[in-house]
Amino acid sequence: PSVVRVGEDYYLVNSTFQYFPAIVIQHSKDLVHWEIIGHGITENEYLDLTDKEDSHGIWAPDISYHNGLYYIFAPLRLNNSKAGEKTPLRQMLVMTSGKPEGPYSKPITFNIDAIDPSHFIDDDGTHYMISTPGITITKLNNDCTEIVDPPKTVWPGTGLRAAEGPHIFKKDGYYYAILAEGGTGYGHQISVGRSENLYGPYEASPYNPVMTQKDPASPIQRAGHGKIVQTQNGDWWMMYLCGRPNGGNFTTVGRETALDPVQWTDDGWFTVNHLQGPSTIQTAPALPTVIYEELYFDDFDDEKLALNWHFVRNPKNELWSLEERKGFLRMYTGDYDLNDLRAYNTLVRREKDHAYTATTKLEFNPSKNGEQAGLTCYYGIYNYIKLFMVHDNGWKIRLVENRAGSQTCIGERPNINQSVVYLKVDVCKQERRFYYSFDNKQWVLVGVVEDARFLSDEGGQVGKRHTGTQVGIYANNGGNKTKIAADFDWFHYESKGTN
Repeated sequence: PSVVRVGEDYYLVNSTFQYFPAIVIQHSKDLVHWEIIGHGITENEYLDLTDKEDSHGIWAPDISYHNGLYYIFAPLRLNNSKAGEKTPLRQMLVMTSGKPEGPYSKPITFNIDAIDPSHFIDDDGTHYMISTPGITITKLNNDCTEIVDPPKTVWPGTGLRAAEGPHIFKKDGYYYAILAEGGTGYGHQISVGRSENLYGPYEASPYNPVMTQKDPASPIQRAGHGKIVQTQNGDWWMMYLCGRPNGGNFTTVGRETALDPVQWTDDGWFTVNHLQGPSTIQTAPALPTVIYEELYFDDFDDEKLALNWHFVRNPKNELWSLEERKGFLRMYTGDYDLNDLRAYNTLVRREKDHAYTATTKLEFNPSKNGEQAGLTCYYGIYNYIKLFMVHDNGWKIRLVENRAGSQTCIGERPNINQSVVYLKVDVCKQERRFYYSFDNKQWVLVGVVEDARFLSDEGGQVGKRHTGTQVGIYANNGGNKTKIAADFDWFHYESKGTN
């Protein structure tokens, strides 16, 4: 997470990886309650994710503000080189807007093979990009479109592996450097250094790590990669990355954002939460509480898709519509199943709870074998569960799991004779139960996944795994090249309040 305050408003950006639109932008008045207000990249031609593997794409972005302009710096993680080739793995993107919600300019691309760029403006107005390895400084021109001086590493960190997530800010004559170290899993931490000169030398804080989780039984783990912000009242807070275990060391809902207070010491260093690690109960910032209504029920009546939805990679706009049938989200069956990078019209939203239900109403009239549409709990092309209506010598409701690339049918109900069906998943910790209904009242169990730990960063087994599980809807033709409509009337996500 990266946060910036402008006046009495706070803006937050987070990683979106292979999902589109990219770079979720949120707004808050109190640092606790947030609303999604836009995305950093919304145009397909601005960012091509179509071939990006799972958990590649947009990694940790940074948001900043200077002289009426909002800046977003973000790394684009490319696929690994193929055998016999040597290609860059990463690029740096920079985009700007006069409004925090956007629209943002077409990204400027810097061919710097690093990650986690952030933006620092010194007192004289000079712009710098801060990136890895460790704290590496690249001087930019005044509009951040060209490199003035090449990258220079000024602080490698404390010696732990994966020194990343770099930020610099200035206070009381010191340049403070913030780094995430130890990797983004268990054992993650935040370290701090400082110098009286931007280019160093930097000394490490005697209080390092200023944030880490030392209690393996705590409900908040994987604490690191933070950025601090000062409120209009003069208080300091840190927003940082974390994860909540679910049924063991499995963070099913993926990476989340936490908040804890910052304290300044008499010798000019800062600590977070008095070096106690992530708090489970914390006093909120002394700011006016503003709570935003969250969209749990989407009836697809609006002209635009709600901001909490995103497609898996770039969508093909001809494969979905909110206009063709008013009050419905129409999806056309694409040529590729969920286990293929080319599955263009899989639409999902974040799971936010360890216990919830998600229900959708579908109208679908498949006529050729393979045509299918339904609901999915989606981690990536190698790990997902899908509950769907399909034509297979007649209409059927089928439940399939893809576990580490191996697809298995775990439930089926034949002789479906109605084109309007309701599909539901009921999640409780690592158990997921899947149902269908014709009236949204009487439900028929199709199957149960008793252990869904494969839908997590730690349990996925294949490829990079950074995203957590999503839930949503999809349609495809099973490979028969037909294009027919699947109409989704509504989608309802309901938290059970058990986290």
